[in-house]
Amino acid sequence: MNILVLNAGSSSLKFQVIRTDEERIKSDSDQRLAKGLVDRIGGEAVLSFQATGRPLRRTAAPVRDHKAAVEAVLRWLASEDAVPDLKGYRDIDAVGHRVVHGGERFTRSVLITDVVLRQVEDTIDLAPLHNPHNLKGILAVKDVLGKDMPQAAVFDTAFHHTLPDYAYLYGIPYPLYRRHRVRRYGFHGTSHRYVAYRYRKLTGKTREETNLVTMHLGNGSSACAIRSGESVDTSMGFTPLEGLVMGTRSGDVDPAILDYIAVKEGLSLRDVETLLQKQSGLLGISGLTHDMRELLAEEQETGDRRARIAIDVFCYRARKYVGAYLAAIGGAEAIVFTGGIGENSPEIRRRILQGLEWAGVQLDLEVNRRMVGGAEGPICAEGARLGAWVIPTDEELLIARDTARLVLGLESRY
Repeated sequence: MNILVLNAGSSSLKFQVIRTDEERIKSDSDQRLAKGLVDRIGGEAVLSFQATGRPLRRTAAPVRDHKAAVEAVLRWLASEDAVPDLKGYRDIDAVGHRVVHGGERFTRSVLITDVVLRQVEDTIDLAPLHNPHNLKGILAVKDVLGKDMPQAAVFDTAFHHTLPDYAYLYGIPYPLYRRHRVRRYGFHGTSHRYVAYRYRKLTGKTREETNLVTMHLGNGSSACAIRSGESVDTSMGFTPLEGLVMGTRSGDVDPAILDYIAVKEGLSLRDVETLLQKQSGLLGISGLTHDMRELLAEEQETGDRRARIAIDVFCYRARKYVGAYLAAIGGAEAIVFTGGIGENSPEIRRRILQGLEWAGVQLDLEVNRRMVGGAEGPICAEGARLGAWVIPTDEELLIARDTARLVLGLESRY
């Protein structure tokens, strides 16, 4: 089956085409046929398309909305010899969508029906910055390819549906949860789920033997405690703002700060939320950038104090969560790093793990230094009591596999 995987953002549409089916899933022989991005939807967009093994094609063109973006992708797929192993978009068998929030209703991936669409619309209040755009992608495919094209929704929150009530409830009046579903949902679930699966494949562990702390570190960052293959706690909460310090997000703050800042700065609560979402984190502390690579370079080249502090806060917060989740699990086999920073910054991995020797971490500095650019494997010294691994995430592959399983009527165990 050829699965078109879509991730629709506010002004962008990312896509991949992945060939997968039951046998390919079992043998890990899925094929990535193409990928690309339509950026700056709503104006003069930048279109970047690439078939596997071929040069990147980049053009600019006016793209009015998400429907026009989907049409642009399909036109390229249908163009002569664009993707050698694909005769055109008519060879697409199904479409899989990343949907950020599934609320309490969606605990696993589902085929999209009119009922599912209405239920996803009901979660917009929980994810107003994401779900409306995810829905635009779904509706655009329906308009362009017709209602008979199978579509699946794969939810970022679904992997975390196994959190126990004592982990997902906040210490606020219980009726607020009953009336408004205010609770921890967690995000990045598809990424945490993938690296846990990949760890099992690499080590030969069963699901029940898999006890990990997974760290998805990038512009958005989160930690996950995985016991017996299931998520039992995660750092992001009711929204993706909670938890670790991120590129522009604050992570955990004392909630009383919101009113204090609002009064002192003459801001509305919405203004304060924007400040915490878009002007905080690495950017807010450093005053320079949200890019960890640039901060590390600035620290090394100029010794900039605020760059150093931003990095130290990022690593300290991550280390605290590792320690907390080791306690929550009752011990783990490994800490797994993924995401743009987790996969490509040996220095950040080193700083996070520094001070965890009490837990049995012993980092192999040379192996850690080499583990970048898509490499995967252990970065701990041989014989370390607590392992440390780097595993590149592949959310698109999981979305494609879930979509194929749903269309074929196969069970997809989380």
